[in-house]
Amino acid sequence: MSELSYFPGSTNREDYAKKIAAVFSEYLEKNGLRLTSPRRKILDCLLKADRHLNQEEIYQSLRPQGIGRATVFRTIKMLEDSNLLSRIAGISGPPRFEVHSERPHHDHLVCISCGSIQEIQWPELERIQEKACGKIGFEIKWHRHEIFGFCKKCAGSSKQA
Repeated sequence: MSELSYFPGSTNREDYAKKIAAVFSEYLEKNGLRLTSPRRKILDCLLKADRHLNQEEIYQSLRPQGIGRATVFRTIKMLEDSNLLSRIAGISGPPRFEVHSERPHHDHLVCISCGSIQEIQWPELERIQEKACGKIGFEIKWHRHEIFGFCKKCAGSSKQA
């Protein structure tokens, strides 16, 4: 099962990837840069992934194609700066990433045993947050929830240990 669950409803992943590449290319152009082959491969790696990847995993998968660690790290930074990529905290070690542009809002459940990340949507919780913030006049710009615990598989095995 894929960790990455929520994508724009009317868009298939191939069309989504084309849109994201166009937005990234436009961002780079505005900053006097271009969408080079290595940058595109890094973006494609993230777009084709079925789970949240860290920088080292991206680098290791693209290293055989001659893409260096520094190129991966710089491109990740550019993708974050272009507001196409967001960080997901892990229990330990490096953060993982997801392309989030145009994807529906969702939060993350992070397993502290195996490190898996599950995406989840909570419309009721969103309504409670909006109501609470509205009551005190707080204007929400964004938020994220990352809840840490045990996934179903690890919770079951920890009970037996």
